[in-house]
Amino acid sequence: MIPLRALRRAAPSEVAILAAMLGLVIALLAVLTGGRLVAPGSLAAMAFQMPLLALLTLAQVPPMITAGIDLSIVSIANLSGIVAALLLVRWHVPYAAWVAVPAALATSALAGAVNGLLIAALDISPIIATLATMILFQGVAFVLTRGTVLSGFPPQFLALSTGTIAGVPLPFVIFAACLAWVGVLLRRTAFGVTLYMLGSNPIATLFSGVDTRRALFRTYVLSGVLSGIAALVMASRFNAAQADYGSSFLLLTVLICVLGGVDPAGGTGSVLEVLAAIVILQIVATGFNFLGLSAYLANALWGTILVLAIVLRRLLRA
Repeated sequence: MIPLRALRRAAPSEVAILAAMLGLVIALLAVLTGGRLVAPGSLAAMAFQMPLLALLTLAQVPPMITAGIDLSIVSIANLSGIVAALLLVRWHVPYAAWVAVPAALATSALAGAVNGLLIAALDISPIIATLATMILFQGVAFVLTRGTVLSGFPPQFLALSTGTIAGVPLPFVIFAACLAWVGVLLRRTAFGVTLYMLGSNPIATLFSGVDTRRALFRTYVLSGVLSGIAALVMASRFNAAQADYGSSFLLLTVLICVLGGVDPAGGTGSVLEVLAAIVILQIVATGFNFLGLSAYLANALWGTILVLAIVLRRLLRA
């Protein structure tokens, strides 16, 4: 029998909190920026900027639903981007722009499989296992690049971050497709139900006949593949790949997940709530940029928003 909590969607009150925060932030910053925040050009710019962090956050969601965490997502992204970059600018393979994409995704899937084996087969704590692999993958990336930046990619590859489909930025289309994919996996498949069960009660899930090791392994492979997709967007956007890009993104992904209702103790979480949290943080960053305020102040406000959301949820559940 499936525990009811494993299938619990976000309580209406929690959804209302995020919706209210989103509406308040948009209204306040729209007024303060004289409407520039909601101008078509600003919205298009946000659609180009948001997907990178959003994809990395999406990679963090499945492990956190199982009461785990993946500290290696940024290292996986950098390593995958470097593999793509080596194919594009150093190894000169035929049709490099077309080979680089599957090579990066294969690298990220392999890295995710390493995490999955450590956690599922060897019963190592996710935080310890992914901390170790974070350092490992970063070390491999430094060996491959010798600490240098790989840059100068062909236009076909750069189109991943500069192209549009029906006027919609291609990075946003990629993110939307991944969001829909993960959302269907979590809410419409047996695999997704298993993840919620693992986060709610792993012992009961095991005794219910579910292959928990296989589910955990697949969780971290999924997280790795999503990190690889983020790597392609990141390398294309920066027209470069390096071993230590995006190091500040890791804690932001955890912050966004918690703000979006993903319980660190596992068992709850929704990609739509996470999307709302991503939009809130992007709007705050863009609004502060328009106002000429320090990015550090934006970081402080993000932390304040997170604390308020946690306190409100605690009061509503009391």
